[in-house]
Amino acid sequence: MGVSPITSHVLDAARGSPAQGVPITISYAPSSQAASVGQNTVIGRGVTNNDGRCPSLLPADYELKAGVYTVRFDTKTYFALHGEKSFYPFVDVTFEIEKAAPHYHIPLNLAPFSYTTYRGS
Repeated sequence: MGVSPITSHVLDAARGSPAQGVPITISYAPSSQAASVGQNTVIGRGVTNNDGRCPSLLPADYELKAGVYTVRFDTKTYFALHGEKSFYPFVDVTFEIEKAAPHYHIPLNLAPFSYTTYRGS
């Protein structure tokens, strides 16, 4: 079984554990100009598993192309599951691909009042 060409891993920094149950949406726009005016298309959805990972955001055979991708983490829903409020109702991680590589990993370290991300491997 193959893996999505874009994957994610969400860690709850406040709890020190994987963040299970975070809804994730990924969208695509052909250029940064198109993305900046909302001309993007949702291409995948998923929810983090018990390890905080979402290995099936896109089908394994999905061919990435040049353009702008946005991974949206629905943090409000996640924190509501734990009876908490979050300052950030969602976190968008937007990145541009000029020449597609076989795989991109987008980690998110999350807390109710902060978050960090980086390009993973």
